[in-house]
Amino acid sequence: MTREPALWDSPEPLSGPVGVPLVDLLDRVLATGVVISGDVVIAIADVPLVRLSLHALLSSVNERVPAPWADGGPL
Repeated sequence: MTREPALWDSPEPLSGPVGVPLVDLLDRVLATGVVISGDVVIAIADVPLVRLSLHALLSSVNERVPAPWADGGPL
């Protein structure tokens, strides 16, 4: 089974709108990993009352890559 190269791997310049299939996008994201972060601030009359900092790491799991923790991790 051969696989076509992804759009971002092509050496020629792209013209016009480019559509990336969701499967290719998820494959690329999980292969390399992605960090999502954001801040939520609840304020009344320009006085910040609550601030939430949100951070998430999305990546695939691989048995060949050792855990960064000495005891194997929290699980």
